[in-house]
Amino acid sequence: MLVGQAPGKVEAAGGRPFAGRAGKTLFRWLERAGLDEETARRRIYIAAVTRCYPGPSPSGRGDRVPSLKEQESCAVWLEKELQIIRPKLLIPVGRLAITRFLPNLPLDQLIGRSHDVEHVGGQSIAIPLPHPSGASSWIHHGNHPRLLERALDMIGRELERLGIGAGPSNRSVA
Repeated sequence: MLVGQAPGKVEAAGGRPFAGRAGKTLFRWLERAGLDEETARRRIYIAAVTRCYPGPSPSGRGDRVPSLKEQESCAVWLEKELQIIRPKLLIPVGRLAITRFLPNLPLDQLIGRSHDVEHVGGQSIAIPLPHPSGASSWIHHGNHPRLLERALDMIGRELERLGIGAGPSNRSVA
């Protein structure tokens, strides 16, 4: 199960999760973990912390982060999905989804590691990814590209263990 933040403008218009520019980046990442987009869409349940496009960010870069009230209003949906799907692997994407399941720590202390988490659907291995949006600059600093690669390797191995995908492919740091 993959959990994002909220639908973007493109997703809100078309109804397909991760259909915009951030989605293209996310599916390139998953391909590096051994899972092409078609298989990922077929085999990984995609959910979000909130259900509605929150609108553009006041800064003009990216989308507005959903408010705590918006997150709480949508929580019942995500909780029901977790209860139904009972994911063995949970991939929270971006700060908002990551802090829904993991402590509010700097991303470089969370990404590139697996975490055992408990939620209403049971227990999962959580392997977080940074937000794939061009508005997020986290991926371009320090050792962050290596942390992303480590996370993708871990996701590839876990997907292979679960019988999904072909495992990590020959890849280089983007």
